[in-house]
Amino acid sequence: MVRDLTENTATPEPGTPSAAELVVLDMAGTTVADGGLVELAFDAAARRLGVEPGSADHAQKLAHVRATMGESKISVFRHLFGEENAARRANQAFEEAYGELVDGGRIAPVPGAREAIEALRAAGRTVVLTTGFARVTQDAILDALGWRGLVALTLCPADAGGRGRPYPDMVLAALLRTGAADDVRRIAVAGDTSYDMLSGRRAGAGTVAGVLTGAHDTAQLTAAGATHILGSVAELPALLGVI
Repeated sequence: MVRDLTENTATPEPGTPSAAELVVLDMAGTTVADGGLVELAFDAAARRLGVEPGSADHAQKLAHVRATMGESKISVFRHLFGEENAARRANQAFEEAYGELVDGGRIAPVPGAREAIEALRAAGRTVVLTTGFARVTQDAILDALGWRGLVALTLCPADAGGRGRPYPDMVLAALLRTGAADDVRRIAVAGDTSYDMLSGRRAGAGTVAGVLTGAHDTAQLTAAGATHILGSVAELPALLGVI
């Protein structure tokens, strides 16, 4: 299923999906199915800072975590806990808990994700994987899936100056580091959250595709600026004219 949310008039080059040369993909929820590990890891972080599951404070904080899926996790914890040291302790606890869950075999590729990445690369597209997690967690996911070397580049917020989504920094860092496109409109971004959509639009990407395998639904993705809605990332090669 592919729903085109652009106007029915032809989009001029180079903003058409088939013109994309650089493809920037989110990980958890988009290319990686983690089965709700973010919430489990949040519980571990919250307990370390004295927030008890079942309390009103816990419910309020969890609601914010859900609403900000895709954002840099340290930014989320800064909002939740305010004081920088507390935020860093919470973030460290979160990353440790998530890494342990990953090591326990609790993640898998989204069906068709690896095949989609390989098809894009075979067609000459440069693919970059991005995340809101810290580098250590991103690396643990890549190792667990056997995805080292699968793409040209992997980026976390620290690799882009520290600002994650919804800022455009990781998308633009992908462009600057790979040199894969001569125009930001030749970038395609795909993700499962509103913050992925905002990041892509703010970077000027010509194609910003929301996928329905993760945190947010069609209405949320559309409101945040998605140009297309896909059932999953497995449909991305067809959108980009690869297959």
